[in-house]
Amino acid sequence: MNRASYRPRFLLALLAFLAAILAGALLVRAQEIQSAEDESEAAPSVGDPAFVARGNATIMQARKLIDSFFEQTANVVCMESVSQSLVGKNSKPMYREESVFEYQMQSSSRNGSLRLTETRDSKKVAFRDPNTTLLITNGFASMLLVLHQNYESSYLFEPVSEEAIEGRTMVKVHFKPVPGASSPAAIQLQGRNYPLQLKGDVWIDEKSGAVVKLVSSLDGSLADLGLRELRSEIHYSIVEFHDPEEAYWMPASAVIDVETPKQHWRNVHRFTDYRRFRATIRVEIGENKP
Repeated sequence: MNRASYRPRFLLALLAFLAAILAGALLVRAQEIQSAEDESEAAPSVGDPAFVARGNATIMQARKLIDSFFEQTANVVCMESVSQSLVGKNSKPMYREESVFEYQMQSSSRNGSLRLTETRDSKKVAFRDPNTTLLITNGFASMLLVLHQNYESSYLFEPVSEEAIEGRTMVKVHFKPVPGASSPAAIQLQGRNYPLQLKGDVWIDEKSGAVVKLVSSLDGSLADLGLRELRSEIHYSIVEFHDPEEAYWMPASAVIDVETPKQHWRNVHRFTDYRRFRATIRVEIGENKP
């Protein structure tokens, strides 16, 4: 075969190869477009009146459950494992301390205001390095108060989407604070409490109204306090109790990240071994002696 006859065949083969690539690219593009159209048809949009109505109904259902949630948590105790970490520039812990507590949250309502109190009985004390400053986090269970009726006027809620998680339909709701309104969250610096204006998203089980996940972060800057970022992510799971047989959504884990221009802390809380709290009262009646 001479060079003259070889060149046209080579060019022909090259053109066929390029045509095949182009056809494949067009096929992939068509599939992507069809997939995007299918997703847009399947996922409800924020402008869909039916979805907005379902989302708002789910929010109202969750709000009704918040009071009973705090009543339930006041009657149970659990084991809380806490990991306090100092995070390096590679986002990996460079120092960590581990602790274990028996945890109980109690609630009380006075003058129409809900007050939450946490108690911890130490079961495992972490080794403390006096030269390392770590973050102390507590009270994050009160984050559910963003849905409580007492703070109904403090936040704006917007249903965003519906998501299927482990066979359940969840309504994702975005919330943001109303400027100047009261907040259930605060940070303590040098013995003084500073209210936190938080925004975030909450995932609510559409069927039961239970909060399954709550993610929040700062709405605005607290650079004047030396705080660059604060983020929390709380997960809830179903806990079954016996005698009587009941099941509630309880906190399962919480991750809190706090950053300043020089430091990054991360605390991880895990809750296990839930059980009912029962107080036993013993009464002794003595004899009256003449």
